Amino acid sequence: MPVAASAIYFLNLRGDVLINRLYRDDVGGNMVDAFRMHIMQTKELGTCSVRQIGGCSFLYMRISNVYIVIVVSSNANMACAFKFVVEAVNLFKSYFGGAFVTILFLYMSFWTVCNKIMDFGYPQNLSPEILKLYITQGGVCSPFSSKPVDKPVPNATLQVTGAVGWRREGLVYKKNEVFLDVVESVNLLISSKGSVLRCDVTGKILMKCFLSGMPDLKLGLNDKIGLEKDSRLKPVLQKGGASDISGKTIELDDVMFHQCVNLTRFNSEKTVSFVPPDGEFDLIKYRITEGVNLPFRVLPTIKELGRTRMEVNVKVKSVFGAKMFALGVVIKIPVPKQTAKTSFQVTSERAKYDPAIDCLVWKIRKFPGQTETTLSAELELISTMGEKKSSTRPPIQMEFQVPMFTASGLRVRFLKVWEKSGYNTVEWVRYITKAGSYEIRC
Repeated sequence: MPVAASAIYFLNLRGDVLINRLYRDDVGGNMVDAFRMHIMQTKELGTCSVRQIGGCSFLYMRISNVYIVIVVSSNANMACAFKFVVEAVNLFKSYFGGAFVTILFLYMSFWTVCNKIMDFGYPQNLSPEILKLYITQGGVCSPFSSKPVDKPVPNATLQVTGAVGWRREGLVYKKNEVFLDVVESVNLLISSKGSVLRCDVTGKILMKCFLSGMPDLKLGLNDKIGLEKDSRLKPVLQKGGASDISGKTIELDDVMFHQCVNLTRFNSEKTVSFVPPDGEFDLIKYRITEGVNLPFRVLPTIKELGRTRMEVNVKVKSVFGAKMFALGVVIKIPVPKQTAKTSFQVTSERAKYDPAIDCLVWKIRKFPGQTETTLSAELELISTMGEKKSSTRPPIQMEFQVPMFTASGLRVRFLKVWEKSGYNTVEWVRYITKAGSYEIRC
């Protein structure tokens, strides 16, 4: 059951009401006083974001210097309530621009938006693209004005309640283009003995569409589900017994689609079909835990030579293709806090000691594929009077960005655009792999 909000309050840090809206009459007008007395004054704001007082539930979240408080009198869906708050804040920022605090000074427009995004306590349409068509901050053109109207008024019923509410009709572009980016973040944790403790990839497919009309797009990936569907539609064996499907197949986990994706067609045909929104949006979010291709291997060796000396040797190998290269490679090697002097020998670029973070920072602007480079450093430590304590060292951290490479092996097989006018489109596909939490213990 979705959340049925009885009231919503916007408070400052002192608890004063900036704007409030009562949607139902099952709560009294003194609810904000109960929230201020039992929660704000007792300094229990950081303990839990859901509190029950006098038979009512208070769900609150702090955004900048404003507290957003939702009051419900029944057993409501808490996740839906917080999701509504996050989407509403994004709507306010997109609608009014600037910091969230300045929005509250635009009282009339803010009040109008609040009336449209929730009806009798139930969330409604929170799409900025749709609401901006009907709630404007500028003047209203009179029907008796002699100035011609540039664009026809869109169908409000179709935009708000129709099947394609995320895209308005009548879009026209001189050049129809589609930009598709596959962006992945590699998360890795290797123990000091070289065993992999964690290895996964979180990725998303970003799209930026500049297409006229109401196009229908179909995206094909080398995922296991889609290729199994193709193998049933086409002959599995060709001449000589070769399989019709070539290349690596992957299995996506925790897949999240944009609302424009036709889930019924995906369940039946195993293809990603959709009518895209205009502009930039996240089409697919996914995670992969098996078959990850690590772009780098880091081999550290640290030797302690007595109480005042230490040797650090780090070898970094790039595992991706020789025609590729990584950009912005940064390797942070933790060192003891009592480090007094350092000397380096690197085979490429340069390194330095940063006492603010107690790390040797090694930066490589361009790292070619299938190559390796090493760093050798000698450290002089300040002698301490206390006994030597054995403590675990922080892991080595790595930052990088590898264009045209995916750690998961995900590839776009095809991207088809169909529109009833039959115009030609230009499709652009790009792959980027970044470092998420890439750590190696030593």
